[in-house]
This record gives sequence, structure tokens and C-alpha cells, in this order.
Amino acid sequence: MILIAGPCVIESKEQLEIIAGELREFQKSEEIDFYFKASFDKANRTSLESYRGPGLEKGLQMLADIKELFGYKILTDVHETYQVQAVAQVADVIQIPAFLCRQTDLLVAVAKSGKGINIKKGQFMSPADMRYSLLKVLKTKGREFADYETSREEGVWLTERGTFFGYGDLVVDYRSLPIMGRFAPVIFDATHSVQRPGGEGGRSGGNREFVEPLALAAAAVGVDGFFFETHHDPDNALSDGPNMIVPQQLKEIVEKIFAIERARGGV
Repeated sequence: MILIAGPCVIESKEQLEIIAGELREFQKSEEIDFYFKASFDKANRTSLESYRGPGLEKGLQMLADIKELFGYKILTDVHETYQVQAVAQVADVIQIPAFLCRQTDLLVAVAKSGKGINIKKGQFMSPADMRYSLLKVLKTKGREFADYETSREEGVWLTERGTFFGYGDLVVDYRSLPIMGRFAPVIFDATHSVQRPGGEGGRSGGNREFVEPLALAAAAVGVDGFFFETHHDPDNALSDGPNMIVPQQLKEIVEKIFAIERARGGV
């Protein structure tokens, strides 16, 4: 099972080391393909005054330090084509943010990096239309078909993170998981799926109490992996606090996911 976990944004060196230290058991598990995730820049914050992160150079150095200290594979996102080359020096998987999942130049630049790619499904996108974002990457790599095996071989994943439900709310359509699963490995982002975009006046809110039931439902449907933003003190986090969970809750959820996988005959 692919497992992506870590804080929404890099707040400090100390914050990264605390959270990374609490996730060691996932790295040691033979049943988990673990990736530590944190963003060096959150370029799509609701407000200009919101914290964005330490920036490209400083943030990548912090992630490189975590990689060396803990031996973790790293996943982080890019917002601009000029960032890709530098990020590829540190990250094992480069993530395309949901709002940018149709940005052709960004998809092509990441495809050329030679790194794994995680494309997050836009909140405004139908699951079937994610095939075309995927094809932009695969065709850049010289592959003409978008099917599950081709995407898996090229290391390209698609992530479900909820769909706009009116203003300020998201809903998960679980039909999207098997639909996208026809042409790519699918990751379920359980924490962004409970986000309430712009729901707290100039910043996004969330309902973290629904992270577990949504994740377990995705496990019952069947996916290739899970994405959980994790923080040791989410109530005081500088970004996405209302929908992040603490590492202990993540461990409990992962145990339940594996129980469901075993019941389905998947493990």
C-alpha cells in the first residue's frame, strides 16, 4: 500500500523532525510504500496574508535533511515550471496540485523530470476527464495509451481529494475511485477531502472527524494508496489545521485500513 503522510507545509526544521520521527513505523513496514510529504510553498492560499512556507531553496534543503536523517522517500508539490528541476534533485515523487491538474506546461515539465508523479484531481474535474491530464504526462514520456499498467510502469498516480459541493464544501463521489482506477493507480486523500474551502473567512476550514470514515470507505471500495496530512499539533498548524490528524490517529486508521484490505482479500 502506498502511504503519503506529513504536514501540509514546512513550518520549521524542528516541526519536520518531530512529525517525521513519529512516522518511523510506516517506513519499517514491509506492507507499506511510505512517502514523507510537506510543501515548501503553498502558492494557492486563500488570503495574501496566509503563511506559505519557507520557499524553494530553504524548503528543499529541509526536505533533503529529512531524507538523509530518516531515509524517507520525499513527495512535494510544484506550482511553477521553473521549480521542477530543483525539486527533482530532492523529491522522489513530484505532485501536481489539484488546482493545476490541467496546466499543460507544468505537467510536461514534471513528466520530463524522470521522477514519479502524483496528479491530484481538481475539485472541478470529473474523474473520467483526468485521463487527459494523465495522457499529457504519458505522451511526453512517449507512451500513447492511458491504462492502469502503463501508468503504474511510468510511476504516475492520480489522487482523489473531493469535489466542490456548492460553495465552501467538498463531497467525495466514490465512483471516481474505480473510474480513475481503470487508467492509473489511485490514491485517496482523506484529509483534503474533509476540507471546507474558504470556510472560515479568508482561510479554509475542515472537519477532521470525518477523515477516518471517508478513508475506511475508500479502503472498502479499493485504492492503491492513501494520503493523510499529519501534524503533531493541528489546532495550531499554520495551514490546513482543521483537516489534519495527529500521528497516533493515523496509526489507528492504517490498522483499520489493513483489516478491511484483508477482508477484501487484498493483503
